[in-house]
Amino acid sequence: MSTGKTPAFYALGASGAWKDYVNLLHIPYTLWHLSYVVLGAALASTVHVDRLIGTVVAFFLAMGIGAHALDELNGRPLGTRIPRAVLIAMAVVSLTGALVMGTVAGLIATLWLFPFMAFGAFIAVAYNLGLWHDRFHSDYWFAFAWGAFPALTSYWIQSVNLTATVILLALACFTLSLAQRALSTQVRTIRRRTLNVAGTMEMTDGSIVTLDSSSMILAAERALVLLSVTVVVLAASLLAYRLIDT
Repeated sequence: MSTGKTPAFYALGASGAWKDYVNLLHIPYTLWHLSYVVLGAALASTVHVDRLIGTVVAFFLAMGIGAHALDELNGRPLGTRIPRAVLIAMAVVSLTGALVMGTVAGLIATLWLFPFMAFGAFIAVAYNLGLWHDRFHSDYWFAFAWGAFPALTSYWIQSVNLTATVILLALACFTLSLAQRALSTQVRTIRRRTLNVAGTMEMTDGSIVTLDSSSMILAAERALVLLSVTVVVLAASLLAYRLIDT
């Protein structure tokens, strides 16, 4: 039964045709997590632009397309009408493309990139398909795989090592992703699985505030929008500083 709401604040209304494919990309969140890739690279002593571009493209393929296609395959949380076969093809092609890019980079730069690739491929499938009774589908796995991991991987590709500085950045990306998860959980519940919200709040001045689904998600979604923009701008500003101002 439909809740009558769009499944996300960035969803383009009723499902169907091209809108389904745009919705599938989860554009604000994809840009948010790709920003962690940029932040990781920007902290390296030398920023190799070609490596950064390749890393962003690989993570976009794996996370922005592949992981989201698998997620939609597992229960249709966005309610799209994209055929199952198309979702499978999107996941396979995009994840394979990311692995091919990683393999080339690993052979050119360092074989130590392969453990990062193995983990990325594993968590994209295990998390989004809820394998092993959702063992890996948790807040902390999300925060590591979609927050800390992109920053660590990007820095490693630039520097072929890990330092205390990037560990601290990874921790910041981890906690930011936990904050994202905390805000989005209630929003997703109300938008996707709640038919009706009814209630009131009695204020200290005696006034009564009516509660409904819109009022209950307003603050959380506003915070998510602001955070998604802030992280992207922060990453862009740091990268511009490294490439232009220094």
